[in-house]
Amino acid sequence: MPVRMSNSDEWPLAEVVSKKEISDGVWEFYVHYIDYNKRLDEWVSVDRLNLDKLQPPKIEEKKKSATSSQSQSLSKNQSKQNLSKNQQQSLSQPPATPNSPDVEPVNGTMVRNKSSNNLFSRKRKGAPIDEIDSQDSPKPPTTEEKTNNLRSGGSMTTHGHDDVVTRVKNIEWIELGKHRIKPWYFSPYPIELTKVPCIYICEFCLKYVKSLACLQRHRDKCCLFHPPGNEIYRKDKLSFFEIDGRKHKAYSQNLCLLAKLFLDHKTLYYDTDPFLFYVMTEFDSEGLHIVGYFSKEKESSEDYNVACILTLPSYQRMGYGKLLIEFSYELSKFEGKTGHPEKPLSDLGLLSYRSYWSQTILEILLQLKCEEGTTPSLTINEICEMTSIRKEDVISTLQHLNLLQYYKGQYVICITKDILDSHAKSMKKRKIRIDPKCLHWQPKDWAKRGKW
Repeated sequence: MPVRMSNSDEWPLAEVVSKKEISDGVWEFYVHYIDYNKRLDEWVSVDRLNLDKLQPPKIEEKKKSATSSQSQSLSKNQSKQNLSKNQQQSLSQPPATPNSPDVEPVNGTMVRNKSSNNLFSRKRKGAPIDEIDSQDSPKPPTTEEKTNNLRSGGSMTTHGHDDVVTRVKNIEWIELGKHRIKPWYFSPYPIELTKVPCIYICEFCLKYVKSLACLQRHRDKCCLFHPPGNEIYRKDKLSFFEIDGRKHKAYSQNLCLLAKLFLDHKTLYYDTDPFLFYVMTEFDSEGLHIVGYFSKEKESSEDYNVACILTLPSYQRMGYGKLLIEFSYELSKFEGKTGHPEKPLSDLGLLSYRSYWSQTILEILLQLKCEEGTTPSLTINEICEMTSIRKEDVISTLQHLNLLQYYKGQYVICITKDILDSHAKSMKKRKIRIDPKCLHWQPKDWAKRGKW
């Protein structure tokens, strides 16, 4: 049905995901706006719903009819096969009696694999990714059972968008240092914390508590004024810390819980051992405050240099997102190989990466020098070696910018004046850059270490 968005006069179509009774006979409804990002989902009152244009869920009916027709066709085919088998058997041997051991009832189960199709999903041993649904299950699990199952098995897993529990935001506000932030998505914090109006998080160790008094008592005991781990980069007020997910498990788990509040397509695991976390901080008189982070696998068969990446909302639109991306590629340069983030990317992640790739590649192309009377030449492989950006990403960026042109039997790069002007404006805004001289880090061969 059409629903009026908050702080707007628009009435886009939205689907009702859940409902709750706030008082006697007064209900609120949790809606998801069709073709809008889930971070805009919200609780609305009845007066914001256009009940005159209510539409039934036709998609679900189509799915049910399709599945029912498939099951009917399967049952028909199976009956035909059984009939033909029985006819063949009747020709060779006498019919079986009801007590014959050759006659067995058919009892089928349906296996559904609900693996996540996003940038930040993981499949590890012991993770409850696969679910087996019996056809004769007595009743669907309750909301509390779903939440308990979500946190069971030693992992934190968001199975998909069809789960009502994970579709509804469960945290109203968080307070992290000087900033009070409204979360965007669901995160599997303990159930008792979802009932308080605000969760207070220590900005240095990321421990979460239910009240300001508890946070003050914690700060009296907490001796951290920066993230744990090794400081591998420092310039001016910015620092990067490398955190081993095995050595600093509690911090890594709390960081994943915090990140899930602002990352929709992310699967969280308590098993943080296979990951390294690179936390960017900003220094002031009170300590080093977290700005953002990215994580990467210690061993990646696909040469991923980023698993999850996030700039906290209070520090967005300040150039820190591109700084995190640039730092990840600087690490790849130190490792002597090309890298790329896990895909598919989220909407904001795709914008940030495409902007970084465009600026970096254009910066190299504009710095080309050649002798008089000759045309500057540069291959895509040379761009990959200079930037550590993967070849597929370089080609897709050149195609997105419409720089590749076919001329006299070969592809050439043509840069127009509009692209030059746009690049000059964007580079003026990018005032913060990574200085490789300030990076003190040596890559480790985790395959030879035996254990992470």
